[in-house]
This record gives sequence, C-alpha cells and structure tokens, in this order.
Amino acid sequence: MQEEARREVLRSTYFYELPEEQIAQVPIEPRDHSRLLVYNRKTKSHSDVHFYNIIDELKKGDVLVINNTKVLPARLYGFKETGAKIEILLQKRIDLLNWEVIAKPCKRLSVGTKIVFNKDISCTITKMGTYGVCYVKFEYDLSKTFEEHLMDIGTVPLPPYIKEKLADPDRYQTVYAKENGSSAAPTAGLHFTKQLLEDIKAKGVEVCEVLLHVGLGTFRPVKEDNILHHEMHSEHIEVTKEVADKINKAKSEGRRVIAVGTTSVRTLESAVNEKGEVIPIKTDTSIFIYPPYKFKVVDALITNFHLPESTLIMLVAAFIGDIDITLDLYKHAVDDKYRFFSFGDAMFIK
Repeated sequence: MQEEARREVLRSTYFYELPEEQIAQVPIEPRDHSRLLVYNRKTKSHSDVHFYNIIDELKKGDVLVINNTKVLPARLYGFKETGAKIEILLQKRIDLLNWEVIAKPCKRLSVGTKIVFNKDISCTITKMGTYGVCYVKFEYDLSKTFEEHLMDIGTVPLPPYIKEKLADPDRYQTVYAKENGSSAAPTAGLHFTKQLLEDIKAKGVEVCEVLLHVGLGTFRPVKEDNILHHEMHSEHIEVTKEVADKINKAKSEGRRVIAVGTTSVRTLESAVNEKGEVIPIKTDTSIFIYPPYKFKVVDALITNFHLPESTLIMLVAAFIGDIDITLDLYKHAVDDKYRFFSFGDAMFIK
C-alpha cells in the first residue's frame, strides 16, 4: 500500500470562519474594479490592490492561460406526465442527446420517467446515479438546435450561496466565453474586461485558451472526514496542439505560465505526459489537487476566494505550499472585508 493511501488528511484542516455578509451577491462594476490580494511565495509577503493592477504583476513573455468555456442556461423546469414539477440541472454532456444531470426531487424519478419542458422538447430518464445525479436522453424539434431550445426554456444556474437575482446574465460569463457546455462560470475570469485583456496583450503577454466545462460538482461539498476518500467529479477538458506547443516553448525558455482559475490549473495539470510536457488532449479529468502536490506546468495563479473545506481551497493550499499560510491569507481577507466566492474578489499567487 502506498504511503499516501495510509495518510489521513482531515477536511476540517481547511475550515475558516466567514461572515455571511461577505459572500458577494452581485458583481462589482466595472469587472476589473474588484480587489486583488497579491501573495509572493518566495518572500511570503502580500499586498492589497485592485484587479486592474494585475497588469503590473504581468511581464513580457508570460503566458496567461484562460478557460474559454461558456455557461449554458442549464437550469430547466419541467413536468412529469403526472403533473409533478421537476427541476433539471445540466451537468455534463455525454453526446448529442444524452446528458448527466442533477434532478430535484430525485426520489420522484425512475428509469423511463419522461419530463416535458414544452411542446418542442422533453427528456427521458435512462439511468439513476448517486447524489441526485441521473442520466437523461433529450428529444426535441430538430428545426432548432439544442442550444436554441435551452435559450427558450433554461436559466443560468447561479451558485446556491447567491440569493439575489442577477440583473444581467452576461455578468456570469467571462468576456472571452466561447464554447457552450458549462453549468457554472470559471469565476476567476469574471474580473477581466476586454480592454484589460487588450492592454495585457499589448504588454507582450501571450494569452492562450484551454477548455474545461465546469460541472455543478464544483459546488459539491467534501463530505468525507478524510479527504483522501472524497470522490472527485469528472469534467470535460481540451488542449489544442497549438496551445500545448506555446506552453512547452515558454517553459523551455523559463517564461511563466499563469493560470486564470482553478479550472485552467486542473486542465493543464491533467495534460502533462511523463516527460513533463503539455500534450494535446480531449478527454475528461477528475484530477484532485491537494497538499502536497508538485505542480508541473503552472507558475502563478489568479483565483477567487473559495468555500471552506472545498476541493478548490485545497488546490489553492497546494499551490501556496502551506495550509497555515493559506488560512492566514484567508483570515486577512475576511478581516479586511474582501468579498468572497463567485462574484467576490481575487488573489494572485506568484
């Protein structure tokens, strides 16, 4: 048995106190006026600035890696043939017609149950899973694409900790969102404006796009006391040959690779071969990053502040390299009234 398999890593290690009023309910305007906590791992020092100051932290030759996924209107309400109302949350596309979804209330469903959304689109349960997950096959009027039907019947599924209605649904999309498929936004990217990205490129920073379709499993809490027993959710990722070549060239020349968000980190760290090279990839990943972890690609990270005891704060602690320092930085953010979670402020860890 490997040593890691015998270790016990307690979920409670990653707990911190957060006043409910610091959970951001609405996004900051403009996007890049959110706050930014900059942490230097070498000097173990930090500073408090604004997100638009990120350009001062970047230098010519850096490679900034963004996740170009686009959030679908993935929350659907339909009815069983009995008239019972059912909520469906699209989680992961299997193929053209089949999806993994979260259904509520799941106990009212079984294989073969049909759910009707309107006269043009319905789905049938094909398999039952765990944690409210089930699998469905859609049927719809082919005069429209599936995405067009979603625009008619769906809404953007905001995270459960956001209680206020979003006035502009585009504020839960990055300005570079392109590839439909996510149930949640890669929120570290929400801070960028088109102008800020143009200014960053003008400085000589190379911007590369990867893809990870964010599933609702990102909000699923770690329930196991020992995190090594946690079953990580799976998400679809893609890295093109062009992007892999650019990143490998940068690494060989000693230039920094800076990931925007934990989704970009998980994509890059899933696309590395045994030689430490990034390879073109189109697959699913269930990589679970927690301390200690040796990062093979990412040199710096832009990320939001994450939920206590979540897999995302565990990834951040692995990148910082010290759980205690991570919790100290989070305590500073709490004490200094930073805003937390999806619409909250950000960190730059270098």
